Amino acid sequence: MGGGVRVCFFENKQEVTLLCHPQLSLPHSTRNQEPVTSNQFMSTGKTLLTREQFALTLERLCHQLLEDWGDFSNACIIGIQPRGTLLSNRIYERIKELTGNRAIEYGKLDITFYRDDFRMGDAPLAPHPNEIDFIVAGKKVLLIDDCLYTGRTVSAALAALQHYGRPDAVELLVLVDRRFNRQLPIQPDYFGIAVDALDEAYVKVRWKETHGDDEILLFENKHQAVSR
Repeated sequence: MGGGVRVCFFENKQEVTLLCHPQLSLPHSTRNQEPVTSNQFMSTGKTLLTREQFALTLERLCHQLLEDWGDFSNACIIGIQPRGTLLSNRIYERIKELTGNRAIEYGKLDITFYRDDFRMGDAPLAPHPNEIDFIVAGKKVLLIDDCLYTGRTVSAALAALQHYGRPDAVELLVLVDRRFNRQLPIQPDYFGIAVDALDEAYVKVRWKETHGDDEILLFENKHQAVSR
């Protein structure tokens, strides 16, 4: 469905390959950056996408959607609560601007009680509201999440979506694809950046609305990401 940014980590070197939309390529400085050793950045976080690159990536995704979905007639956009909705909000607003279609149906889907591990933890569950006031039966659905990792979140979302009808088709858009960490046979139709790293590595997406800036960082593990 078109290219994105692919970031690969093998042993302790970084390899960057760009598969960009021809009219929306990333800055020259990113295309030519030299490999660096992991101990130079993993403890404090390595910037994978800067604010400017982040914006270009979202714009590229929106133009890819225009090519494939047209004016989004008989289609809807659904973000997966909670983090996927930060991305879906941006995509929804931009698609409305580009198409001129102010009537695109948009919803937010909570998957808390559809996860295959929701009974395994000791902490109380904190579900988010479902904000879908339409039926998806007979429609084409664009499902959006921030990161695709094991595939279990998307699997839960597909199960939850069935309560709103039987869609004609569902396509998946993610900002980050951790394609080497999949546990279920789920792949994105659209992705912003593909990060190939060890299981322990943690990708953190920062949003202007919640973190004060838009960027994507890579950490050695989740603990280091949380402490940032």
